[in-house]
Amino acid sequence: MSTHQITPFVNGLSAKLATRSRHVCILLGAGASKACGLPDINDLQNQITKELDGEEQDFFERQLAKQRNLEQILSRLRRIDALLDSDIEQVDRLTAQHARNLDNKVCQLIVKALDIKESKLSPMLHFVAWAGRADYKLPVEVFTTNYDLTLETALELHSVPYFDGFIGALRARFHTELVEAKVEDIHNWLPSFLLRVWKLHGSVNWEWVNESKAEVVRLGTAVGDETPAAIYPSDAKYDESRRVPFIVLQDRFRRALHQPETLMIISGYSFNDEHINEMIYSAIKRRPRSEYIAFCFDNIPETLEEVATTSPNLQAVGKSKAILNGVLGKWKKPELDSVPCYLWNTEGFSLVNFANLASYLAKSSASQSEQDDRLGEMLSRSTTNA
Repeated sequence: MSTHQITPFVNGLSAKLATRSRHVCILLGAGASKACGLPDINDLQNQITKELDGEEQDFFERQLAKQRNLEQILSRLRRIDALLDSDIEQVDRLTAQHARNLDNKVCQLIVKALDIKESKLSPMLHFVAWAGRADYKLPVEVFTTNYDLTLETALELHSVPYFDGFIGALRARFHTELVEAKVEDIHNWLPSFLLRVWKLHGSVNWEWVNESKAEVVRLGTAVGDETPAAIYPSDAKYDESRRVPFIVLQDRFRRALHQPETLMIISGYSFNDEHINEMIYSAIKRRPRSEYIAFCFDNIPETLEEVATTSPNLQAVGKSKAILNGVLGKWKKPELDSVPCYLWNTEGFSLVNFANLASYLAKSSASQSEQDDRLGEMLSRSTTNA
């Protein structure tokens, strides 16, 4: 097997990030939240299972045993609710009302599990320190499958202006026309200094309102204990109104991937979402001049490895090995005193951990003294607020 050296790779990444003509996008998965002390999808599923009991727990465990993940379970509950007309009919031992109640309860448990009061915000503060300073021709776009509020909290602490598709303070409404606007749509386009934050699978502070229309609004804080958060839509066609924010944001992700000269950095994402994977792999094949870098905390997923070995514009990076320019190779262990710990440690290449990647990005955006002073202030404020 070939070998790769981390210094040329990191230098190349720095050069890519320094190119101001780039369209830079970031995709953050559950690993980014886990770096902040919150549960990842497996931990979240385990916590929810423990909180349920009786038939509800039995249903949830059966779905997990069938290799369905949390979002697929929510979609199944919503299909059951929509397909059954009477209180007698059942699917998977659930009536429509039982499915609706369990859907609401699971969403409430997700909100509870993702409370950021006990989280460690430093990784996200480092990331935002970079994103807030980024100065590219096109605005940086941050896509995330996470529901928690670590990113928004860090943005607020750093006073970084951003747009997430909603406009308003108390009960912000979603504006499709602004999310879909292109650069040439001068009258609809937003200022470039606004960081774009797109939550592809919903958020703990998104709430369903107007039952007849099923509109989604964004609140200033997480939804209340008795209110289900708008998390991951059903993919069935019978309920288009519930899918509006999600399908619009997914289309935004697709168009961002196909923007010429795009640099897409992926961190904390496990490549378990087939729909997102399909959009990424399609763009990799159709946009050979764009570049995609996937940092994998665990082993490089098999499907990602297959694409990376035939696509030079995709770099798949793991702790012990990487696929660069289509070549699979092991990382050559550097002299430990020649590289900082956020690049290499005893486990291998460290940037696969979102906390270390965020630290690397922050250090590249400002002088060390300025960065340390600013982050120290932010961490102090976040601790006080908690």
